[in-house]
Amino acid sequence: MQGKRTKFKADFKAKVAVEALKGDKSTAELAQIYGVHPTQITQWKKQLLDHAPSVFEGRQTKINTVDVDELYKKIGKLEMERDFLVSRPGVSGHLS
Repeated sequence: MQGKRTKFKADFKAKVAVEALKGDKSTAELAQIYGVHPTQITQWKKQLLDHAPSVFEGRQTKINTVDVDELYKKIGKLEMERDFLVSRPGVSGHLS
């Protein structure tokens, strides 16, 4: 029966793969230092090399394309609606 399978985080994998790419130490030395099988280091190194071009593709997330002026307009409109409803005698008890 084998032990529990270890799941490594992406930052750890990247760190080990970059170390392997540097070539300062052999794969066997890195395996001993980080407690990982040499074949695993070789696979991570290959994955890093295969996916490196995607880092420079320039993909933008939708968060960066938010129109700030439009959001301020919406905030202003909502504040006006809130103020109007608070001034209404039968509605103000429901807003609390």
